[in-house]
Amino acid sequence: MKHIELLSPAGTIRNMRYAFAFGADAVYAGQPRYSLRVRNNDFMSDNLAKGIAEAHQLGKKFFLAANVIPHNAKIKTFVKDMAPIIAMQPDALIMADPGLIMMTREQWPEMPIHLSVQANTVNYASVRFWKSMGVERVILSRELSLDEIAEIRQECPDMELEVFVHGALCIAYSGRCLLSGYFNHRDPNQGTCTNSCRWKYDTKPARENAEGDYELDESAVLSLDDLGETLGSASCGGAERHPLADNIYFLEEEGRKGELLPVMEDENGTYIMNSKDLRAIEHVQRLVEIGVDSLKIEGRTKSHYYVARTAQTYRQAIDDALAGRPFQPQLIGVLDNLANRGYTDGFYQRHHTHEHQNYISGYSKSHQQQFCGEIAGYDAATGLADISVKNKFAVGDKLELILPQGNSDITVDRMFDKYGNPMQEAAGGGYEVRIPLPEADCRHGLLARYF
Repeated sequence: MKHIELLSPAGTIRNMRYAFAFGADAVYAGQPRYSLRVRNNDFMSDNLAKGIAEAHQLGKKFFLAANVIPHNAKIKTFVKDMAPIIAMQPDALIMADPGLIMMTREQWPEMPIHLSVQANTVNYASVRFWKSMGVERVILSRELSLDEIAEIRQECPDMELEVFVHGALCIAYSGRCLLSGYFNHRDPNQGTCTNSCRWKYDTKPARENAEGDYELDESAVLSLDDLGETLGSASCGGAERHPLADNIYFLEEEGRKGELLPVMEDENGTYIMNSKDLRAIEHVQRLVEIGVDSLKIEGRTKSHYYVARTAQTYRQAIDDALAGRPFQPQLIGVLDNLANRGYTDGFYQRHHTHEHQNYISGYSKSHQQQFCGEIAGYDAATGLADISVKNKFAVGDKLELILPQGNSDITVDRMFDKYGNPMQEAAGGGYEVRIPLPEADCRHGLLARYF
């Protein structure tokens, strides 16, 4: 089988380095004015040049997102602003707008263009069209099934195809959302999304009637504001969970009085418009067999730990599939420890088999970890590693040592502060401690505590 590219997010130079260290073949970042990550973007011109140069020194690729859907003002400045960026020689531009694609093809005909998921390509006729426009790769819409991707591959054998396999999902159609623009005039399609779909929404109390249906509880003594305040307090400062948080409530949209949507409230609030996150690692083997060229991880605003763990885990799944080895279900448990809003495999497969359901739930529960430290240095003479603590761990704890060359389990038998004084516990983030580690190349080394 051909090589399958693993494409990781790079919101910062640091994240890029971790992505490459843990197995990514390429990264993508955004030039802020013309990408969908205006906020929380580390790649201004100096860092962009540095990132592209470092990637090429490693024999890796650096793709630049310029996938904004621009209004006229950005059209007028595009060529001037992008000229110095093109001179840095990114390996491709990720683009969505036909006008900007046309301008790029005219100005820089040799620059490879990858069609963004924002273009919502869902059929092989569209793939053929974009190929005729000089596009080198199409990032397919997230709304496709595995069978539909396979059909597109069969009908378009000479076009590079890329799909998302992990990360946040929009509740809108592959990113074309208006909620943030409507609520606070920050347009997602201009790169300033405030994730309005993930905000908390007020609720109304409900009660179960004799038929087992839910109806509005007119007798509830709490007002809507009081109810929200009471439920919100359950998540503050480790307070005891309020019993009302386990009830069913209704959401009522202001413009649709009387249309009550039953919703569940948890200790963090209600997220009625919030999608679960994508996790499709169990489908990597099928995607490899189909012949998809690139598997993409979402998360340019996520931590370096997220980038390292997802890169290492999906690299393993890809390598296993290419070597004909069976899928390792324990990889599911590794991903479950990353920050997420619950996982779904999206549109790839409507219903998992019983076998899938069993090992997804089983390995999610049996492999529980928390990121607890980052290796900042190693003294070969003493065998002690300098650890920048991220979360609590103590002497006697079992940790996973996570390295680009492979992972191993260790038990912390000693701990010292940076002055050499013995310690029993690093109480949380901000501490700097030293612990013994096996002699190894600890660059980009991370630690996770089992619990």
